Amino acid sequence: MRYDARMDDDLLGRYQTLPYPLARTAGLDLFRMAKGKYYVPVLLETDVTEARAAIGRHKQEGDDLSFTAWVVKCVAQAARDHPRVHAVRSGRRRLVVFDDVDTALAVYRRLADDETDERLPMPFVLRRANEKSVAAISAEVRRAQSLPLEPRQQWLEGRGFAPPSWLLPLAFRTPVTLRRWLYWDRLLRSPQRIKETMGTVMVTSVPLTSRSGGGGWGIPIAIHPLVVAIGAVGRRPGLVGDAVEPREFVSLTVLFDHEVTDGVPVALFLRRLTQLMEAAFELVSRDGHSEPASCRL
Repeated sequence: MRYDARMDDDLLGRYQTLPYPLARTAGLDLFRMAKGKYYVPVLLETDVTEARAAIGRHKQEGDDLSFTAWVVKCVAQAARDHPRVHAVRSGRRRLVVFDDVDTALAVYRRLADDETDERLPMPFVLRRANEKSVAAISAEVRRAQSLPLEPRQQWLEGRGFAPPSWLLPLAFRTPVTLRRWLYWDRLLRSPQRIKETMGTVMVTSVPLTSRSGGGGWGIPIAIHPLVVAIGAVGRRPGLVGDAVEPREFVSLTVLFDHEVTDGVPVALFLRRLTQLMEAAFELVSRDGHSEPASCRL
């Protein structure tokens, strides 16, 4: 890290010049392609009081469960119940609807050969998230956070149509039109390649806080058929039966691709997702006690 400044320059002050991470190029490509998506955003607030309390009890018992992992489980289960929301268009006249819900997540990692201390989001795909328990998803996320990285590695797994690490520096230096023709168009033309490489659902967490008790929504940019962004958790009064009690609400932003789904499947998915989250799905048993961390409903 180098400071390039004259100490007597009152207009500029001290500043530093750092190398621009080439790994950001892939993200910029995604932002360009996302402009052509027909997304419909939905802003939700969901009561997660019971779920957060249950996660706290699990942690006291030694089960290190993640709130984000639990949301991933709920999203995957709701998408499995209403699969049209993560369908992928194939050509002009077909939709491919997958049974398994492969969910894309991102963890912030420092590149192995990066000259700065900057951390970048690295994608990885959680396979068959609908079949895994919250404990299994939490463990897989922790594994991704500590997975050893090779030089120039940007994907945490090289499966599907992901390019090899050694090719990335060259690819990132080519014109965007060439990259799109050689790689992105070939990837996005095939629903099977999309699922193998990046999954069909994306869940991202926006690090927001809400001290006032109100919501805090992030509006993500992506190219997946279904995108869910976890926002702030706020505490405020809520109705429980006829009584008013302090409750915790999470802000969710859900993006649907209107090119592959419509209002009815969306409404059914949202209703199912809300039911699962408010019932602390897979965290609380029917008698109100915490479920074992490895259980599956």
